[in-house]
Amino acid sequence: MSNENFKPKILVFSTDKISDPGIDQAGLRKLHYSPAVYVISLPCSSGIKPKWILHAFKRGFDGVFIAADGHECSFSPKCEEHTNRIIEESQELMKASNISPKRIRMAAICSVCAEPFANHMDNFTKILIGLGDISLENNQVQNS
Repeated sequence: MSNENFKPKILVFSTDKISDPGIDQAGLRKLHYSPAVYVISLPCSSGIKPKWILHAFKRGFDGVFIAADGHECSFSPKCEEHTNRIIEESQELMKASNISPKRIRMAAICSVCAEPFANHMDNFTKILIGLGDISLENNQVQNS
């Protein structure tokens, strides 16, 4: 598949109290971003497991975006620290599986961050188009 026809699939881990309202607003305001964005809601971004991220790549997602709580998290005063550590661990697992660490991104998305979310999705989509289809990057991703 040529890169001009490639539409990367992005899995977004979102938080139900902080980032979900901003993501919902992006949809309600009909802000444009890729229709190949899939959102999974969790209570807190620090609860994401690195193996979930790796599993997403094995299931064909080209990128994973963490819509983090940042300092607004009501579940953990160290949410930012924990989430950052999860990203670092995930990147190590990705490298071990020959997956580019550029395929994961994180940003704090708040309840009024509709435009920033849409911009993040557009920018991440461009990066992933440059990287190409994950199934072409490494066939081991699908087979491991």
